[in-house]
Amino acid sequence: MWNPSVESSSSQSLRNPETIAAIATPPGRGAVAIVRASGPGVRDLARAVFVGAALRPRVATLGTIVAGDGRTIDEGLALLFPAPHSYTGEDVLELHVHGSVAVARETLLALLEAGARMAAPGEFTRRAFLEGKLDLSAAEAVADLIDAERRGEARAAAARLSGGLASSVERLRAILGASLAELAATLDFPDEVAGPSRRDLMDHVGAVDVELAELASEWERGRLVREGVSVAIVGPPNAGKSSLLNALLGVDRVLVSAIPGTTRDTVDETLALGGGAVARIVDTAGLRLATDPLEAAGIARSERALAAATILLVVVDGSLPLDGEARSVLERTRGRERVVLFNKSDLGRAGYDGRDAAESDALVGSAHAPPTIDAVRGALARAAVDAPSDVARPSLGTARQADAVLEARRSLADALATLERGDPIDLVVGDLMAADAALGRLTGRDVSEAVLDAVFARFCVGK
Repeated sequence: MWNPSVESSSSQSLRNPETIAAIATPPGRGAVAIVRASGPGVRDLARAVFVGAALRPRVATLGTIVAGDGRTIDEGLALLFPAPHSYTGEDVLELHVHGSVAVARETLLALLEAGARMAAPGEFTRRAFLEGKLDLSAAEAVADLIDAERRGEARAAAARLSGGLASSVERLRAILGASLAELAATLDFPDEVAGPSRRDLMDHVGAVDVELAELASEWERGRLVREGVSVAIVGPPNAGKSSLLNALLGVDRVLVSAIPGTTRDTVDETLALGGGAVARIVDTAGLRLATDPLEAAGIARSERALAAATILLVVVDGSLPLDGEARSVLERTRGRERVVLFNKSDLGRAGYDGRDAAESDALVGSAHAPPTIDAVRGALARAAVDAPSDVARPSLGTARQADAVLEARRSLADALATLERGDPIDLVVGDLMAADAALGRLTGRDVSEAVLDAVFARFCVGK
């Protein structure tokens, strides 16, 4: 068995006396599976399950993974990350084995039999937070980065993981702290220390509030980057809605027919718009009065999609004079955030030429023409993202963070109101302390166990 040559780290945390273990790679077959352990008993685990040369810090060592009875499980690599220079801040052991479901499971079982406990979801990252390796906003960004399916999502999460958000928040807390220190000195030594001027204090509080307002405005943009804006393609039957969706996606996702009413149900897809924007786009059944029960059910779903969508992509046949159904759809969608396309321009422009003033900015083209598709995609992107498209800027990533900023801004508003009324300047101390505490909860400096439980519950086991 391995007799470790690395001395135990004196900085090993005593905060978590238990050693945890879990499979860190996704379930299923693959080239490699990683089984991870963290805690004060990592070196004992390595002695029990790994046979090979002495482990050196952060050096992959080839050896044999064995079960408690000495049976060989697999040939693999072992890596030791001594505390505090590890992901969790504790001693960490990683065993890299062949990506068999059975091998990974047997390796984990060997660690558990040797004294480890099965890790809870997110427990590795939670320990990293408790050991000061990550602030809470960065820890939340870990989950966002794992969940990211698109480049914009990944870039936004990476910006938060790098600590940019925490740095911004701590800088604002420093401004509030300096103002509080001045006020405290004035209250303690009124005859010796001149207090801050009312105007200077208003300027400082106002400057913090302006930056928090910018963060709050970025929250909605960040939500759109993560979740995508909801877009419903609506219009009369046979206007070319399904053809347009297929062209936007670049695949024949929806059955297309010249027979009106072919689409009987809603179809949901994800569409990248560029600039970090993404849309959850829904193709709907044509809006008209229907006697067929199946078509009527599809139209009812279309009505629900129309009501719920953030943006409407209104498609009408622009080659023919506008009939009652087309005019009805156009009139119903006025006042909503929308992009209007008069389709089938290759067959004529009578409908487009006869449009009302409310549709003066409508697009005209053909769902089969690449320039039209580019124009529609660009119009949707502009409608979806009003804020700057730099998703790499630090921004709020969760509703919890947005709520903390909102609470801080409420307290700052109360402080500014007190100062503007001319009330005694020391009355703002409580409001400034409340704002500082709210920002502390954002980064995790002042946060309850219940909040931590909620944050890390969304993590996968092994991270």
